[in-house]
Amino acid sequence: MTVSSDLDLSVLLADTEAEILRVVADRDPSTIGVYEMIRYHLGLDGSEGPRGKRMRPLLGLLAYASIAGEHTRALPGAAAVELGHNFSLVHDDIEDGDIERRHRPTLWSLHGIPQAINTGDLIFSLSRVALHRLTDLGFPDRTVLRLMRLYDETCVMLCEGQYIDIATSASAEPMTVDLYFDMIGRKTAALIAGSIEAGALLATDDEEVIARYRRFGWALGLAFQLNDDLLGIWGQEQHTGKVPTDIARHKKTLPVLYAFEHATPADRERLTMLSSLADPAADDVAEVMAILDRSGAQAFTRGEAQRYRDECLAELDGLEAVDAAARDRLRGIILSVIAA
Repeated sequence: MTVSSDLDLSVLLADTEAEILRVVADRDPSTIGVYEMIRYHLGLDGSEGPRGKRMRPLLGLLAYASIAGEHTRALPGAAAVELGHNFSLVHDDIEDGDIERRHRPTLWSLHGIPQAINTGDLIFSLSRVALHRLTDLGFPDRTVLRLMRLYDETCVMLCEGQYIDIATSASAEPMTVDLYFDMIGRKTAALIAGSIEAGALLATDDEEVIARYRRFGWALGLAFQLNDDLLGIWGQEQHTGKVPTDIARHKKTLPVLYAFEHATPADRERLTMLSSLADPAADDVAEVMAILDRSGAQAFTRGEAQRYRDECLAELDGLEAVDAAARDRLRGIILSVIAA
């Protein structure tokens, strides 16, 4: 099997966005507005707005291509994955009260909460509509139904993870480190693992290969989130493109939660006080970072990110039967987005 010569990330990205635009095309003159809102959120409104990396659909397409040798037949699955991810982002922005995403106003801040909720619901519905084109492309019904089940189970996990996030945020007590890993498994790892597993199951009936791809995706998802936790506190803007503001925004990521569990009593008391400040000053942020360093939070988080990164690389290396070019592109994505 020889991989297609057009297996270039820019080609995969362009094809994915073309497939998404096919799904979110205007359906009726009276509903044009909601489709304009969707395209705006996705950065596909023709304004050259920020679009995000599209990492999840790209990973799924590469998984498919590494087995099948081409990527085009898996495009409906890639579109569904990206739309599914984005319905959750629209709702997250409302739940978190975020007025900006990717340096542009969020949907709810522009159009109000009711319209944003409805738009998020429509994006979810269209993500399922996207999957039906797999039938038109000749995939067996049993394969399409299995993919739909995987998609639905992944969305359930996303909502469960968001429940844990919201519930623990409302509590005066920080969540435990163990519960945090449970939460990010549902919110982050599940979608990345599902994206990669989807690509594999569209390409092969080999259950061992499909399972290995899922394990690869799950470890990658955890490593990705932990790396993001590190960048949110210790990242450098010139390398990440964004200011590390997690402490100032009181985000309870792994380093902070680890410090709450492992800091000295005096540092824990001080961390609790600093975390209660509505608008921490630069000196307050610096003090929190010093407490994190003393507790070993950075070293622990970095070690866990490296462990899961190495685990996903080991799973990838174990896929000896897949195309080497596609596997190398997957490896390149891992090393480029996980700097731990």
